[in-house]
Amino acid sequence: MPTIYEWKGKNPKGRKVKGEIEAETLEHVKQNLQRRKITSVKIKKKPKDLFENIKFLQPKVKERDVIIFCRQFSTMIDAGLPLLQCLDILHSQQENPTFKKNLKKIKESIESGETFADALKKFPNAFNELFVNMVAAGEAGGILDVILKRLSAYMEKMAKLKRQVKGAMTYPIITIMVAIIVVAIILVFVIPVFAEMFADFGATLPTPTLFVMALSDFAIGNIIYIIAGIFAAVFLIKRTYATNKGRILMDDMFLRLPVIGILIRKVSVAKFTRTTSTMLSSGVSLLETLDIVAKTSGNKIIEFAIQDVKIGISEGRSMSDPLLESGVFPSMVCSMIAVGESTGALDTMMEKIADFYDDEVDQAVKNLTDMIEPFMLVFLGVVVGGLVISMYLPIFSMAGAIQ
Repeated sequence: MPTIYEWKGKNPKGRKVKGEIEAETLEHVKQNLQRRKITSVKIKKKPKDLFENIKFLQPKVKERDVIIFCRQFSTMIDAGLPLLQCLDILHSQQENPTFKKNLKKIKESIESGETFADALKKFPNAFNELFVNMVAAGEAGGILDVILKRLSAYMEKMAKLKRQVKGAMTYPIITIMVAIIVVAIILVFVIPVFAEMFADFGATLPTPTLFVMALSDFAIGNIIYIIAGIFAAVFLIKRTYATNKGRILMDDMFLRLPVIGILIRKVSVAKFTRTTSTMLSSGVSLLETLDIVAKTSGNKIIEFAIQDVKIGISEGRSMSDPLLESGVFPSMVCSMIAVGESTGALDTMMEKIADFYDDEVDQAVKNLTDMIEPFMLVFLGVVVGGLVISMYLPIFSMAGAIQ
């Protein structure tokens, strides 16, 4: 049985290098390193991972891992290296232990006679349905290197799109969380000190001060129930979103939101057109493409709209008409798709729409950030400032009385 060995040494340029090699014996490792002209070598067996059989403790395969794998794989295939040799090299260089095991099993599946696409299909957490179908089209057409290049370019653009949306959402979420923590600290720890001081004041306290003190007493007296209520609300939202009806309801609500809804629509259009363009240009049929795009849309309302388009096409209708009837996609997008259909260049037109909507998403994210910043500052100023001022009102009153 092959053993994994860790090694350190110097390459022909004198730089320190290290890595792992899977081999039958130590002698095989030495021979391998000698062929690569590695000197000053130190070799040892890799220690066993005590948690390797506990799945939830193993690192997940990240999108970045798959993108790098796809880019390197396409370069090797383009250079004329055999498929199995490419997998062997990428397996030996892979740092993520979970992905490393996946690549080893994929290589073994191909050696046993399976196609590359069938081998990838066994690992849906790393390679989604879109990836597998495009690889299958590439194998069938003998253009696997081209397909892999398209896939890596597509995945990089989708990753950029996700980063943009996450970046837009991160700022308000962090600001709200900080505001909640600050308010909680003031209510639980600061206001009781002022309340103790005002107990001997002897005069009637201002209404805002009395309200804040009552709020503090309520927070301290019910802190366990408040925390439990927050967790219960998060759990309830997650459970609701996990059900089909709940997800449809919430996805529809998200699309109807004033600013965020517009951003979601633009992201959905960019994702839909980019994915469709990539799959059609790779030789995947339109109906199969729409089926996969619908499943990966991320929003049930948009998924239903794309499924309606698929049904319409299977009944002999054009693609643009059902899209327009759905009310989800802008009329401009539907018009451009109609032009693409009539000229027989649907994949090219889809790519142009995707490029246009990438810029639209950039602008929508900027607009959202520009709008959120002053709103958050006002929110923090009103809430935190209001609490502080209400507790200082009696002191100002006392100072005025003394004067």
